[in-house]
Amino acid sequence: MKKKYKAIFFDWDGTAVLSRKAPVEDIVAAMRPLLDEKVNLVIVSGTTIENIAGGKLAEYFTEEQLNYLYLGLGRGTFNYRYENGQELVFSDMLPDEKLLADIHRICFDIHMELLEKYGLNTDIVFSRPNYCKIDLMVANQRGDNLFMQENELDMLKDCLKKHGVENGLQGLLDISVAAGAKYGIQVKPTCDAKYLEVGISSKSDNVDQILGYLQEKYEISAEECSFWGDEYVGIEEGIYGSDSFMRTDKTKSGYFFDVSEVPGKRPEGVEQLGGGVDRFLGFLKEQV
Repeated sequence: MKKKYKAIFFDWDGTAVLSRKAPVEDIVAAMRPLLDEKVNLVIVSGTTIENIAGGKLAEYFTEEQLNYLYLGLGRGTFNYRYENGQELVFSDMLPDEKLLADIHRICFDIHMELLEKYGLNTDIVFSRPNYCKIDLMVANQRGDNLFMQENELDMLKDCLKKHGVENGLQGLLDISVAAGAKYGIQVKPTCDAKYLEVGISSKSDNVDQILGYLQEKYEISAEECSFWGDEYVGIEEGIYGSDSFMRTDKTKSGYFFDVSEVPGKRPEGVEQLGGGVDRFLGFLKEQV
């Protein structure tokens, strides 16, 4: 008999749906029976709530089902639960105006260092609540499929080598940490190949906060949880994709699965299943 989990944490783009514009009927249909059985489902994504089912996720579920649905969004920024059918932020890591302005300055400093020292031009998305997205490969467009593409790792490595960025991706992370240190801020940079994201939190903060809530309310342990994503793959030695941040000291005794087909090394404890969205949907159906 397959193991049944009391809580299932999962990424959205590339794991639950193919893209933000893709229909959500399949994932919603797979979620409903589990919510009816009071299985806690936790969406963990770097995006905002407006980009999850067009901001209308709650409309697909009953008030009772919503009692077991959670969202950890914005790279650790917001954690949501539902009360009386209404979304409620029960914890956040929002910076004050000065800290947010400093994060913007840090990312502009990174942009300028890459431009002036290495001749690498980047774009910056400043509109995120507690971090910025630095587009490292502005000519490479993902379209609606915003998750990491199979050839992007090689493209990034070639790009960094061409521009002479020392130590490759680790060099980018080092540049980011050093830029933050100038402002007295300990930033948490992550990279999914195309985007370098620099802010004060990560998916680690989402899963730790929500698991803590579930432990307090339902006495659920990490061993009773599974964590699903499509961006666990190693980008360089010791550096892994954004979903690897779901594996923390608090969650590491849980079960971790990668539905990506991208070849490469995964963090210890992560099982690569492949199969993409279909594999994850199949798992949810098996859990009922």
